[in-house]
Amino acid sequence: MAASDTMRIRLIAWVHGHVQGVGFRWWTRSRALELGLTGRATNTRDGRVHVVAEGSREQCGRLLALLRSGDTPGRVDLVVESWGSANGEYQGFEER
Repeated sequence: MAASDTMRIRLIAWVHGHVQGVGFRWWTRSRALELGLTGRATNTRDGRVHVVAEGSREQCGRLLALLRSGDTPGRVDLVVESWGSANGEYQGFEER
C-alpha cells in the first residue's frame, strides 16, 4: 500500500438544499461509518449541513461523491468542499 493510501486527510463539506429534517445527518453518518471515516454532520442555522470527515483520500472522496449523488434524503442543490490535514479529534462519526 502506498503512503498516500494510508495518509489521513480531512474533508469539509457544506451541503446546501433541503437537507434538514429529512434524515440527512443520519444517512451521512451511516455512509461515513461504512467507509471507515470519523467526523461529524451538523445542522447549521441557515439550513445547510456541515460535514467534517477524516480518513483516507479515497474514502473521503467516496463520501463526497455520495453527498453529490442525488440518492440522499431530501434534496441536495450544492456541495461546497475543502480539504485539509486530519487532526484526529474524532473517535467516531457524530450527528449534531
